[in-house]
Amino acid sequence: MSLQQEPNLPQNPDTPYAKALNYSLKELFRSIARQVNALGGGRIGGTDNASTAAPTTGMYAVGDFVRNSAPTELGSASSKYVILGWVCTVSGTPGTFLQCRVLTGN
Repeated sequence: MSLQQEPNLPQNPDTPYAKALNYSLKELFRSIARQVNALGGGRIGGTDNASTAAPTTGMYAVGDFVRNSAPTELGSASSKYVILGWVCTVSGTPGTFLQCRVLTGN
């Protein structure tokens, strides 16, 4: 069983606030449904904070971690590595991020 990712919310075309609220709730429910479905699918944890690069917008605190959604092997022979993600070392908007690298042994 999985959650519906496209909930049907009532729409009131007479007010822009109602449309904006419905859109925000729909996006929130979609995010929650993805995480619950990932957990239900046997994953240890569902995440929606993955990116292909360190954040450039948003507010972050020291210790926040953004997972790399497209890890590839980088570097030169005998010192190749994979970037697992980025960790925030200085709070701010967007904060200061450092790469979390893992050597591959290649």
